[in-house]
Amino acid sequence: MRYPASEKLEIIRLVEQSSLPVCRTLAKLGIPRATFYRWYDRHNLTPADVYFGRGPTILAERERIKRQTIVKRRLQHQLHA
Repeated sequence: MRYPASEKLEIIRLVEQSSLPVCRTLAKLGIPRATFYRWYDRHNLTPADVYFGRGPTILAERERIKRQTIVKRRLQHQLHA
């Protein structure tokens, strides 16, 4: 199921404010942990990051790391296949 950005942010805030552990809260919501953390990383910038203009840099760095990780996993998979 696809969620609009507004629902993703609402789910992130709900999980952050929950008294339950993250895994249990996500299980009750029916959202996989990997999906939640992907949303969290994409939307989680501190106000200071935004104020000082570091937001785009941080997001670009996260994207670069994600791409590197995908390339490494593909290579590992090819070696073991």
